[in-house]
Amino acid sequence: MSQAAHTRPYLLLTNDDGVMAPGLLALAQRLGQVAELAIIAPEHNWSASGHSKTMHKPLRVRPTRLADGSEALTASGSPSDCVALALLGVLERTPDLVISGINQGANVGHDLTYSGTVSAAMEAVIGGIPAIAISLDSYVDGRFEAAAAFAARLAQAVLAHGDGQARLLNVNVPALPKEELRGVQITRLGQRIYRDALVKRADPRGQLYYWIGGEPPEGIPEEGTDIGALSQGYISITPVALDLTDHAAIEALKGWPLSL
Repeated sequence: MSQAAHTRPYLLLTNDDGVMAPGLLALAQRLGQVAELAIIAPEHNWSASGHSKTMHKPLRVRPTRLADGSEALTASGSPSDCVALALLGVLERTPDLVISGINQGANVGHDLTYSGTVSAAMEAVIGGIPAIAISLDSYVDGRFEAAAAFAARLAQAVLAHGDGQARLLNVNVPALPKEELRGVQITRLGQRIYRDALVKRADPRGQLYYWIGGEPPEGIPEEGTDIGALSQGYISITPVALDLTDHAAIEALKGWPLSL
C-alpha cells in the first residue's frame, strides 16, 4: 500500500443487523469517499444482543462482498466480537475510529443496554478507540442516505477535533429526507416506554414455548433528550460514558448499617 493511502483516516465499520444490511452498505459507500475502510460485521442479525462476547467457542472470519461488490469480512460472533477481533489482530492496522450502524430503528434511552449496535461501539472504547453508533429512527424506512452523509461529517469532526480520549457518541437520525431535517442537538438519554408482551404457544407435541413480542417501544419526548430531539426532527448526538456508577447513591449507602 502506498504512503499516500496511509494519510487517509482508517475506519472500522460494523453493525448488528448483519453484513448484508442496507444500512451498512450506505455507510460504507459514503465513508469510503473520505477514508480507508475495513468492514467486519456479523453473519446474521444480532439486534438486541447486548454486549455479548464469545469466550467459550471458536470464532470464524471469512471474506465476503457487499451488494455493490465492496470487500468485507464477516464473523460468526456478535457485534462486539467483530470489534474485538479487529482490535486483537484480524486487522493489520489499528483503526482511527469505529463506526457501528446504520441501525434499522432508533437506539435511545434504555435501548443502549440492549443494543448490539451500541455494544460494538462500546467494545471499541474499551479498546481505546473512539466510536460512533448511528441509528435511523425507523423500522421500515430504508432511506439511509441522510444518516450516512451525517456519519461522514461527524467522523471527520471526531478525527479533527477529538481530544485524544476514546469517546462514544450515540447518534440517532430521524427518518426524513435531508432537506426536512431541522438540525443537530447534543442530548442526554431519554426515557423509553416498552410495550413488551409475552406470547405463549404450543408446539406440535403440545409443549409450551414463548415469544417476547408486543408493539414497538415509545418514549417521553422531553426537551434536551434524544427522544425529544427525534420527535422534533433533529439529529440527536448523545455522548455516552461507560462508568455505570450511581455516584449520587454512594454517600447514602455509606450510611447504611453494613459493618461486619
